[in-house]
Amino acid sequence: MANKVFGIDLGTTFSCIAQVDEYGRPEPLTNLDNEPTTPSVVLFDSATDYVVGKQAKRQARIAPENVAALIKRHMGDGEWRLTIHGQEWSAPALSSLIIRSLAADAERATGEPVSDVVITVPAYFGDEERKATKLAGEYAGLNVVDIINEPTAAAITYGVEQGFLSTDGMSGQRETVLVYDLGGGTFDVTVMEIENGNFNTIATAGDVYLGGIDWDGRIVDLIAEAFVAEHGIDPRQDPQAEQELLRKANQTKHALTQRDSISVAFVNDGRRLRTEITAKQFADRCVDLVERTLMTVHLVLDDAGIDWPDLTRLILVGGSTRMPMIRDELQRLSGMEVDRSLSPDEAVSHGAALYAGMLLAGKNDKSGISVSNVNSHDLGVLAVDPKSDKPRRKIMIPRNSKLPAQKTVRFRTHSDNQANVKIQVVEGGDKRGINATSIGKCVVAELPTGTPKGTSVDVRFDYTADGRLTVHASLPEFDRKITMTLDRASGLTDEEISEWTTRLDEGFSDAMLANLPEIRKESEAATPEISVDDLPAEIRPDAPEDSVKSNKQAKGPSAPSRLSEASPKTVKTSKAAAVLNINADDDGKIKTKMPSVAGKAGPGVGTIQIATHDQRNETRKFTAADAQNLPDVLGAPSDVIREKPKLELDPKDAQSTAKADANDLAMLASLSRQSPSDSKPQLDIPFIITDSSKGTSAEDKSSKSARPKKSGGFFGRKKK
Repeated sequence: MANKVFGIDLGTTFSCIAQVDEYGRPEPLTNLDNEPTTPSVVLFDSATDYVVGKQAKRQARIAPENVAALIKRHMGDGEWRLTIHGQEWSAPALSSLIIRSLAADAERATGEPVSDVVITVPAYFGDEERKATKLAGEYAGLNVVDIINEPTAAAITYGVEQGFLSTDGMSGQRETVLVYDLGGGTFDVTVMEIENGNFNTIATAGDVYLGGIDWDGRIVDLIAEAFVAEHGIDPRQDPQAEQELLRKANQTKHALTQRDSISVAFVNDGRRLRTEITAKQFADRCVDLVERTLMTVHLVLDDAGIDWPDLTRLILVGGSTRMPMIRDELQRLSGMEVDRSLSPDEAVSHGAALYAGMLLAGKNDKSGISVSNVNSHDLGVLAVDPKSDKPRRKIMIPRNSKLPAQKTVRFRTHSDNQANVKIQVVEGGDKRGINATSIGKCVVAELPTGTPKGTSVDVRFDYTADGRLTVHASLPEFDRKITMTLDRASGLTDEEISEWTTRLDEGFSDAMLANLPEIRKESEAATPEISVDDLPAEIRPDAPEDSVKSNKQAKGPSAPSRLSEASPKTVKTSKAAAVLNINADDDGKIKTKMPSVAGKAGPGVGTIQIATHDQRNETRKFTAADAQNLPDVLGAPSDVIREKPKLELDPKDAQSTAKADANDLAMLASLSRQSPSDSKPQLDIPFIITDSSKGTSAEDKSSKSARPKKSGGFFGRKKK
């Protein structure tokens, strides 16, 4: 490790880099525009030339087809590509260009080479997103010393600056903090406990498709509606005009953080508009967005087993938290004053730099800080429910489990004379594996002839604090064992990463880009099949090996006929659509407004109100009881494990429920359409089932201690 490690906040809309000065204080490093933050935008002037930052953002109005933005929303999606000037770019490759630009700014500011960095990620990022982030840093030619969660970095910054932490991470008293991080394109909430240099994450949840840009979109609508009223033309139909609308909306949003109203001028195709937008108008348009964040806050508080009075600090991170509607609502709910002394834009990068400095100081000093995280998604195994004979996901390590974690579960063989047992490891998803990410599989092969149905199969998960998952599978009756380790390595050799870096240094060409290594897909190094006794490559599975299908490759069963009358052009890329892998219309344009979700307490059961801004149907209501029926209604458009597992759940594990997370809330938003001829909602979607006495799902009982009983309100809490 070098003598200096830099902290990088790789944001959705803005990124920044910082260091710790000789006095141990965080110091932002400015770019060529003498600003501490750089727009996370890449403009390609040609196939070989690119620009990062403010200039790229300006050009987006003129040539939006040559601009890459909001890249962070696609991190971890191995199928996502952006084609510019005939070349395809992955999210890690585009992000590496932003990181290289930040590193160049730091070298120019300090006169020192940048080699070692700590990069921040949202706490809810899963394994694939973290791999992609690390890979982006390596593509940029840097040594990624560590990946740290953004809320942890922010807590370090606020702790040091506000005085309840020293620069070595020591805390004079125990603090329970809630970090509310609303950035330009992503949102997450984390509850942490800090004591004596230990940063322990208790619970976390987030929304990769919710951020300040969604608030910008509401102002775009206000301006566009005024333009339509005056001129009869919708400027949102013109990509260049839409970019100008977004720029105006962003400026207006910033102005309304300090003013009660602002006059907005807009010109499109020679037609002029001047309209006034008030802070109240803006807030009224965004009620559902604020509620969406608060639903995640309540979810995290419930997961942590605490309530507002149990918090000692409320930390707001991300430039979007400057909006009065956010601060006012959080202050009202929490009864706590929001600190305004630090820049929410730079808190994360400062914390990353402080953390890097603490790592350096702690190399030979065992009194350094420790960071304890939780896993942000369920980790489990796909098996067969013996009662229904259908695939089921058995959670091994529930989300928000403190790391390191270990869990052993006994399964059984599914049929007589079974030749092998395949362990399919998944992250997230529902109880049937829908929306689950397959992160690996291992096979115990060559079982003895005549192996009876119901033979015991013991599976153990060991999940380390640095994200390495080791899966042990054994059949004790036959002394058959296998071990597989999955870590967050990028999947590339040093030579491949060096080749990428060299090519970035020398420029691009079609031939060079065609041969650039990418994150290996499941069929390659990232998720190998391993077995005892040098298992052959082909194992004769029941179904083709590409058993995890995306919506691009295979569609699920047809949706119920009651949804078939809705025009496909009303379903657009949005928070909900993205979760469900639903694409935009045939022209690639998004013409309808984003679905939105708001919580509402009802008698005996919670309900979800979905506002779609669809002219045919303004609102829909759904019961909040159990998320498991969502795929049936949608026709399983998301990732589904198609291959039937050869592993069977023990009968005692067959009855379990699942607790909803923030992504489930967004999935509901996509169900808000109905046939124009219907006057009543067509669907009554069950959503969340929890153990009401302990605030946790039945599936999690064995791994979590009892929590305080809560009652009343959405997610079991009363609104103040």
